[in-house]
Amino acid sequence: MSKELIRLTNVSMVFDENTVVLDNINLYFNDAEFLTLLGPSGCGKTTTLRIIGGFQKPTSGDVFFDGVRINDVPPYKRQINTVFQKYALFTHMNIYDNVAFGMRISKTPEADIRRRVDEALNMVNLSGFEKRSVNALSGGQQQRVAIARAIVNRPKVLLLDEPLGALDLKLRKEMQTELKKIQQQVGITFVYVTHDQEEALTMSDTIVVMNEGRIQQIGTPIDIYNEPKNAFVANFIGESNIISGVMERDYCVRFAGREFACTDKGFAAKEAVDIVVRPEDLMISEPANGQMVGKVDSVVFKGIFYEVMVESQDFRWKVQTTRAPQKGQLIGLSVDPDNIQVMHKR
Repeated sequence: MSKELIRLTNVSMVFDENTVVLDNINLYFNDAEFLTLLGPSGCGKTTTLRIIGGFQKPTSGDVFFDGVRINDVPPYKRQINTVFQKYALFTHMNIYDNVAFGMRISKTPEADIRRRVDEALNMVNLSGFEKRSVNALSGGQQQRVAIARAIVNRPKVLLLDEPLGALDLKLRKEMQTELKKIQQQVGITFVYVTHDQEEALTMSDTIVVMNEGRIQQIGTPIDIYNEPKNAFVANFIGESNIISGVMERDYCVRFAGREFACTDKGFAAKEAVDIVVRPEDLMISEPANGQMVGKVDSVVFKGIFYEVMVESQDFRWKVQTTRAPQKGQLIGLSVDPDNIQVMHKR
């Protein structure tokens, strides 16, 4: 069973007396977990990270590390290191000296420094680059140096504030895999901040979806994607069709002019609800075989699938399919019960 390492209890952050950045956050992190704070710009995720690191003190609430309250503990005394989007490397030093810098400040014996720097550079695939200038490195290599400099100090937690934001798309995807591999090798807690849903889904053990200073949902990537708690999460994680409906009874919901079997229960009879159907979960058929009938409004090739917009029953459905119907064609649409997600109205 995982051991709890960090807990935020009733944490709020207010700037200028009336600007609420965090609104009563309650959250915990487990040892050796890859946890991602995900949300749009201004949702409070970076402020949460800075509070954990000790760079900001919450207006109210408490931060606990391994069961000990650390609100007043300065950053340099916390067993936490941070990798920022701007890597803040020392351009007048080579890679070895950048990674060794923190240990030299703490007067670690030089033999220990060499051994630990070698280990850290090996983890980030930079062995043999020790004497190279950081100015001669690519963005991905600079990011690896920043990570090596952070993990060489053996923190219990590594905070990463959108560290892939400055990289191009191909390199960013490669580094997603590398970061997860490094986290598993090092065996420490990573707390990662991003607004990129794909990054969160690719790397995380746990995702915390935030909006307007509040936590919207906490769960595994599969839970967050397949069982969104509200319309914001459904819209923010991937693409969704969200349509109003009525919960007729347990396991039966009405939308788009007819009743559908579903897997949800516990709602009030005739309760107004929101329905989420992912575009990839809609199946195209002949009109006579569909649960709904609609007219194809547009077809766009996306590389590995076609994105099809279908007008049906006063709702415009987005469908992702490997089949390409013709614009103007009448088609049937169907969805399996376990692909219909029912949510309470916001």
